[in-house]
Amino acid sequence: MENFWTSNKPIKGLRHFVLVNESNEKGNIIFLMVSVLDSEINLKTTYEELINSGNWCKGWINLPKLQSITEEYVNYKSNNKEECIDKIFLHENSSFNIS
Repeated sequence: MENFWTSNKPIKGLRHFVLVNESNEKGNIIFLMVSVLDSEINLKTTYEELINSGNWCKGWINLPKLQSITEEYVNYKSNNKEECIDKIFLHENSSFNIS
């Protein structure tokens, strides 16, 4: 599975993500995606959403800065200064697990 992805629409103002974990929940393949620029911006998505929805492109698409980091991100960061950060735990088989 490709590890690097670009969202066709900004997610909390960012578009470049890395697939860091893959798990199976209730028979569905679930991927944990983390923003390349800000680990606070992470999400879970299904195999179907990632591969078949048309919302994601494999690899990192070279975008102008204003398209890859939008005003939405600036607003999100300024409004969520005190929000608790979810910790990301990598599975042993993750290509990003270096321990």
